[in-house]
Amino acid sequence: MTPDDVIPLHLADVTYPDSHPLAGQEGPVLAFAIRHADGIVLVDTGIGEGNEWVDENYRPRSRDVRDALSAAMLDPKNVRVIVNSHLHFDHCGQNRGFPDVPIYVQQAELDLALREGHTVVEWVDFPSARYEPVDGDREIVDGVSVLGTPGHTPGHQSVTVRTGDGLVLIVAQAAQDARSFATGPADASIERLRALNADRIHFSHDRAVLRRRK
Repeated sequence: MTPDDVIPLHLADVTYPDSHPLAGQEGPVLAFAIRHADGIVLVDTGIGEGNEWVDENYRPRSRDVRDALSAAMLDPKNVRVIVNSHLHFDHCGQNRGFPDVPIYVQQAELDLALREGHTVVEWVDFPSARYEPVDGDREIVDGVSVLGTPGHTPGHQSVTVRTGDGLVLIVAQAAQDARSFATGPADASIERLRALNADRIHFSHDRAVLRRRK
């Protein structure tokens, strides 16, 4: 069954702290809803609430992912699968809003999740969390696959979606933005993603969308 489409969800804006390479700049946080006959596949869930360190350092202006889904005319109750590109706080912060929904994440990333400083542990480790570890590449539903793309974190993964209109690639944070993906230095993961020659390319922290020239 071919997925219908990939819909970006703008879940937050942050101000990068002094310790970040983009210090002082503002940037978006995006998730992605994949419309599929079997239900919605949700790639990342944005930033959660109530963490003092996140609030002080990134000053997030956040939106509930369920509200964002509803605004896109998608029923949050139809989320059947979650993919976390990685487990930094701005990608998994609202996982707990979907109790018992399977969450696909690389095993290497899960192994880091409970280490001090990698993420907000309570946003990852909660009673109804149902993680489905992946090692490398895997098709998780018809037409939707995760690809191991280590770099930003050892367990980072990107997502490919084979729609009726061609191949859609969700780079996530394997690259910070469209410009660096298209023209910047490339590690092995970026080289691999570029070689896919996707028809449409999305990023977690850039609202720009790259499209292949026909």
